[in-house]
Amino acid sequence: MSLSTALSTAQSIFNNTGSQTAVTSTNISNVQNPDYIRRTAVLVTAGNGALVASTERAQNATLFRQTITSTSQASGQETLLSGLKELRSLLGNNDYDSSPSARLSKLVSNLDAYAAKPNEGTLASTVVSSAQDVADTLNNASAEVQGVRARADAQIKTQVDKLNTLLSKFESANNEVMRATISGSDGNNALDTRDGLLKQISDIVGISTVTRANNDVAIYTSDGTTLFETIPRTVSFSATATYTATVTGNSIYVDGVAMQAGTGADTDAQGSLQALLQIRDDVAPKFQAQLDEIARGVIVSFAETGPGGTLPAKAGLFTNGVDDSVATSATIVPGLAASISVNAAAKAKPQTVRDGGMNGAAYLVNTTAATGFSTLLDGYSQALQTKQSFDPATGIEGSFDVISFASDSAGWLENLRSTATAADETKSAAKSRAVEAHSSESGVSLDEELSLLLDIEQSYKAATKLVSTIDEMMKALLDMAR
Repeated sequence: MSLSTALSTAQSIFNNTGSQTAVTSTNISNVQNPDYIRRTAVLVTAGNGALVASTERAQNATLFRQTITSTSQASGQETLLSGLKELRSLLGNNDYDSSPSARLSKLVSNLDAYAAKPNEGTLASTVVSSAQDVADTLNNASAEVQGVRARADAQIKTQVDKLNTLLSKFESANNEVMRATISGSDGNNALDTRDGLLKQISDIVGISTVTRANNDVAIYTSDGTTLFETIPRTVSFSATATYTATVTGNSIYVDGVAMQAGTGADTDAQGSLQALLQIRDDVAPKFQAQLDEIARGVIVSFAETGPGGTLPAKAGLFTNGVDDSVATSATIVPGLAASISVNAAAKAKPQTVRDGGMNGAAYLVNTTAATGFSTLLDGYSQALQTKQSFDPATGIEGSFDVISFASDSAGWLENLRSTATAADETKSAAKSRAVEAHSSESGVSLDEELSLLLDIEQSYKAATKLVSTIDEMMKALLDMAR
């Protein structure tokens, strides 16, 4: 080996160790950055040894796709579970002490106590007070259900705005990656930024990606709608300020295509948006329908039909809050739970629960004003425990008494919550495993980087030893030439 070759080799080693040290130092400084992909300085053999040809990212495309998919699934399930827990809180603690079924059971108990002592005025007041508790419970539950829908709607608006912002940022990062690819410059930082944005987008909506010429990436939703192709596609949504049982929320449109809501307790929602639509348009409305049917069943149970039971049915102890009509068919009356109230006549004179006549003298049953009269009270108690037909659109099919239907409503919600909880645990675990596998394959290991620094140090020492030897040889040559 000539001295010039030796010097060239030493210079090559210094250049390589400098580049490798820079890459390793960058890796170490980003050890806590979840969006950073480990870099590797790629060495190739040259005429005077090795040289750093490029700096490559250790990205594993398969694991990254799995991370995106599991993120979308976990986000959808977590969002649904959060909404179910919020609805569950309307029923009180684990004993469901604030549920309609608990209030109705208490009303039956008070009716039976009053029937046993119909001459006790305080028991009449207790029945009316208990009836007010039932009405208040249905009113409050209905208001809270609509509140859940309104909050879900507001979250949808926030998430749509965030998604549009992320897509705009993705366009900038994607263009930077393409420029770097075309020019042959280092686009690794832009690639990290782009992949990080994809992870954030997948938390909101399920996505798939296609890589095209010049490292350009197109994004599609899980149902195939174009989300980004060269430029971001418009994601639009108009929020609804106030919700009632008769209000239908607006759709989310991606490139003009309406997004579908998730279905099932183990939801197929991909991302938070589909789960929020499921809460707003499916779960909460169905629970509202159940509350409305409970209210209808209660009004029917206490309807007045006169002494012989032949007069047109009119609302008795409970009214619909508008008039004295009674909806007897097994059909949901939207918003009835929000408007149900205790008859003003019963509030003014609690004994009318015993005697009848809340709709005038023609409907008075205890015409002799007997203090021991309990026929109506026994009838009301029995009616609450007699099977009725309820609208199957509530999700609870079959004939039930009002209390059993109210209890099954709580059971329906609890079953959804329980299934969603188990699914959330499964999907969260799958996401954790996917993230861990991807991080293990593509992330930075501090131990590995420190070990690599030691190897680089040894290379540097070898180069300095070579230069030192060359220096001594040069001095010897110069001495001989004197």
